[in-house]
Amino acid sequence: MTSSVAPRRVARRRRPLFSRTHGWGNWIYLLPAALFFFIYMAYPILRSLWMSFTDYKYISQAPAQFVGLQNYINVIKDPVFLTGLQRSAIFTAIFLPGVIFIPLFVAILVDRVKNVRLATVYRLILLIPAVVPAAMIFVLWRWLFDFEIGPINVILRDYLHLFNSFNAPQWVGLSPLAIPAVAFVEIWWGLGYHTMFFLAGLASIPKELIEAARVDGANEWQLFWRVTLPRLQPIMWILVILRFGSAMAVIDDFIIMGGFNRAMPTYTWTVYMWHLAFQVGTWPQGYASAVGWVGAVAMLIVVAILMRIFRNRD
Repeated sequence: MTSSVAPRRVARRRRPLFSRTHGWGNWIYLLPAALFFFIYMAYPILRSLWMSFTDYKYISQAPAQFVGLQNYINVIKDPVFLTGLQRSAIFTAIFLPGVIFIPLFVAILVDRVKNVRLATVYRLILLIPAVVPAAMIFVLWRWLFDFEIGPINVILRDYLHLFNSFNAPQWVGLSPLAIPAVAFVEIWWGLGYHTMFFLAGLASIPKELIEAARVDGANEWQLFWRVTLPRLQPIMWILVILRFGSAMAVIDDFIIMGGFNRAMPTYTWTVYMWHLAFQVGTWPQGYASAVGWVGAVAMLIVVAILMRIFRNRD
């Protein structure tokens, strides 16, 4: 007879919960970033969303009452908000072409420089405005745009004699030139930053392709239109989407240039939101939050349409 011996069960060693095999230990390194995200980003967003459904007033002692969609209904009918949204759209329509085509032209010029040191100097010069704080930039340009003592009007009036003390351009304030002036400053400020995008795209184009096109008899315009531009289109679409959102949400530039006067062309919907939340009466931050959410949703709808259009074109 043969006796059958039951196989001996070997106890499996349990792995620690935070072992490398589980991979849980890697999540510990994400905790600082996760805490930063939830405390400084997710919580304020959710808090403002809750406030938009209430009549919350920061200075008022009365507790906030839930008002449902009433704030949103009032915002959609608010002429100040609609006018501010229109002003932001005008600013964006001026800003976007300048932030695409001017850096593209400058990038092509810098890319043609054969001297490496000279090309590096040009890149550094272009990046100087990008490292200067925004508040300093716009305080400087407000002085440059000053009607009486601003260097721009002084040159136009006293040296070029194109204007006199009465008909000199009023660049800021109650002037139709206010929004184009701010757009020009924004384009100038981001010129070096956006040029670097196109320089990176130009560097990715194979030199052999360009040389082959020249051998085939392509001139500079044909080279740009048929070789360079098609390969830079993905960068252009990305910049359009990114800068559309930032242009529609500009606030500090308009506050510095125009302040909180509702008659100013620079009183956009973002300035209106800030004005309500931190300047007017008891600070109706519930209604101000609704202003912000309606503006943000309108921007997201346009961004979604742009992404769909560009995806279909790809």
